[in-house]
Amino acid sequence: MTSRVQTAVPTLTGLSSGEAAERLAADGPNIVAAPPRRGILARVGRQLADPLVALLLIAGTVTAVLRDLPDTVIIVLVVAVNTLIGVVQEVRADAAIAALDQLAAPVARVIRDGRDQIVPAAELVRGDHVRLEAGDIVPADLELTEAQRATFDESSLTGESVPVHRGVAETAGAGTVLTSGRAAGTVARTGAASALGRIAELVARTRPGPTPLQRRIAALGRTLGLAAVAVSAVVFALGLLAGQPLVRMAITAVSLVVAAVPESLPAVVTLALALGARRMASTRAIPRRLHAVETLGSVTVIASDKTGTLTENRMSVQQAVTADGTRFTVSGAGYAPDGEISGPDGVLATVPLALWDLARGGALCNDAGLLPPDGERTQWAAAGDPMEAALLAFAGRCGLDPAGERAAAARVAEHPFDQTRRRMTTVHRLPSGGYLTICKGAPESVLDAESDPALLSAATDLAADGLRVLAVATAVSAEIPDPAAPPPLHAAGLVGIGDPLRATARDTAAAFERSGVRLLLITGDHPGTATAIGRQLGLLGPGDTVARGDTGPLTGETIAHARVYARTQPEQKLDIIAALQERGEVVAMTGDGVNDAPALRRADIGVAMGSGTEVARQAAELVLVDDNLATVAKAIGEGRRIYDNIRRFLRYGLSGGVAELIVMLAGPLMGMPLALLPAQLLWINLLTHGVPGVALGAEPAETDVLRRPPRSPQESVLGAGLLRDILVGGTIVATVTLAAGVTANGMGLPWQSVMFLVLGLAQLGVALAVRARPAAGTSRNWSLIGAVAVCVLLQLAGVLAGPLQTLLGTDPLTAATILACFGVAVIPGLALRLADRRHWTRAVRPVPPGPDALPANASTDVE
Repeated sequence: MTSRVQTAVPTLTGLSSGEAAERLAADGPNIVAAPPRRGILARVGRQLADPLVALLLIAGTVTAVLRDLPDTVIIVLVVAVNTLIGVVQEVRADAAIAALDQLAAPVARVIRDGRDQIVPAAELVRGDHVRLEAGDIVPADLELTEAQRATFDESSLTGESVPVHRGVAETAGAGTVLTSGRAAGTVARTGAASALGRIAELVARTRPGPTPLQRRIAALGRTLGLAAVAVSAVVFALGLLAGQPLVRMAITAVSLVVAAVPESLPAVVTLALALGARRMASTRAIPRRLHAVETLGSVTVIASDKTGTLTENRMSVQQAVTADGTRFTVSGAGYAPDGEISGPDGVLATVPLALWDLARGGALCNDAGLLPPDGERTQWAAAGDPMEAALLAFAGRCGLDPAGERAAAARVAEHPFDQTRRRMTTVHRLPSGGYLTICKGAPESVLDAESDPALLSAATDLAADGLRVLAVATAVSAEIPDPAAPPPLHAAGLVGIGDPLRATARDTAAAFERSGVRLLLITGDHPGTATAIGRQLGLLGPGDTVARGDTGPLTGETIAHARVYARTQPEQKLDIIAALQERGEVVAMTGDGVNDAPALRRADIGVAMGSGTEVARQAAELVLVDDNLATVAKAIGEGRRIYDNIRRFLRYGLSGGVAELIVMLAGPLMGMPLALLPAQLLWINLLTHGVPGVALGAEPAETDVLRRPPRSPQESVLGAGLLRDILVGGTIVATVTLAAGVTANGMGLPWQSVMFLVLGLAQLGVALAVRARPAAGTSRNWSLIGAVAVCVLLQLAGVLAGPLQTLLGTDPLTAATILACFGVAVIPGLALRLADRRHWTRAVRPVPPGPDALPANASTDVE
């Protein structure tokens, strides 16, 4: 049987689209004024306030007073280029974060043109009629026209943590959260005129503080700075002992400090995090805070619900069992309210009264709506809870008109769904007189074990098939009953709601296993449903059991070994997360409801579903626009890539710094009183720490990025052998530089110019040596190759171009000498690349074939 019905028509028509557009133009968008952007001059001042740059400015002042034009010009050039790079990086990072804010902007459910619509909260205007469900953040000041057991968390406005009850004709302030019940209201004030907007005008909004990684990098920079100052002081003393002028040695010491420490490191880290966040957003994972980008690389456990994340989030009633035990099969596409009903004897021509009563009860005890296809939607969609929308589609497939049924049996009282009782109760006035009470929820909460054993057994069978089971029971009374304590109910039947696993769900679970991340399934579903899904995902073996939250407290031992949890309460999710964290795990937790918010905050990374409640999205660090857990796997890969590239820059930049310190220390001991002039040091710093360093942050992911264990969050940023690699690389670069200088000195060649050329070229060679080893078919980071090529030409110009020779104090070199310098300079890069390749070959383990979680077309260019 096929039947088409219209979606429920609201009793209010709301504003028309034209009226809304006029009011939006008159009043402006419903947004709180953003903090003023930092101007260019303020950004430049921030760059110049860096201690190392301040040292350089002092040195430049000294050289200018002494009329040392070459050194003064080089110092000014270094400061100008570093400041330009820093400002550009800061502007791009801010732009990337602003783009993320736009992607994460909240939405609101309103009535316009006589139907439910989902619009950006920024487009709300005075007079809009807004519907709220538990977990929604109030998008503007509302005069409540409907409030069913509605309580609001007003701590954002008043600081009071206890939820406050609000009733009809009262005001719900913008920024508050509907924590329970259901409400609707008319927009009274928006934007700056709202309660939240007025507070925002009085309190200056602060910028986000540095992330944990940024703080560690800053601390590392201070440590390196102190070490460089100490070594520079030794170089200063050795130079004076060798008879060098005091002023020259003072400038040399300052230049060495600046050259030895990669002062652009904090800016590179900020840019890497911001661009990494934008790349995540391109894969439909929006980081709401920068620290989420770095923390994702350390995740060891992901605790996930199934609905929407592992499933398609297109719920539909697939099975129905009436009170007499008859089982029916329901077919239909998505939320479209048409389809076929099949019984024991085939497709039904007429729906039995018992099935009609069951469908009617599910449609009336229901707060959702259905959105028909329009210009933006090609299919029917859910407005409200997807499971309740599935019940409306089921009613349509049974031949009912939900709008007509709701109009005929108006709701007069209700007790909204709560996690403790796991059921919802509504009371309706019947056209013939009397009142109909309807209760729907978990079978064990709605049905009676003594009077409905057959239905409870059928519920277990449906759950074993992987369906989510709801029971419906009804009662008729002469007077309005208390919905919190309804009269004796009579079972109307069961509905089995299916949400098929995503086609990629099993591959996603396998990808987590390969990357050393343990996937846990935590759900409020029936144990049979959880078991079926766990086995389909490959989380449960033949002898594995499912931990149940309804049989008593979950112990630490159970939590340590369980992979699937059923019938869990929100507070039990907190216990699970805490127990895992005590064992040293880094936990990512997914959620979508108001009850998930505490767990999302407690987890190391809270992951909210884009289709979930606004309060869940605000509590999370990562929002999945597509509600797909496979997107988290991609985000983890991106987080690891970012951290790898930061360490790659550290290896490159600090190896060069170590090499410069060794050269300046050992030079006097090898008969070269001043190995390099201050201008030469600063020139090398200008070329090597600038554009090539930034380009390293855009390296593609390594082949094994999702096939290796996650790093420990306690690991030092220089841990896992990085410090050793820095010292080895710096020593090799210094050795070939000193060897070239000694050889040139012995041959009567301009040894200082030879050392200048070899040191700069060798450091650029290290940049190419530390590149990533991406998967076959991945685009190369051409920006790095181009940056290195340009810097090689500029370094070569330092000994060939007359003006630069004067500026840098270099001597011209013959073609044969330059070729020899190139031959020597490639040695460190080749040695490091070969050593890394041998280590890579030994370290990479064979893995079973399977799809990688990273997108094959992930961008590798500097954005």
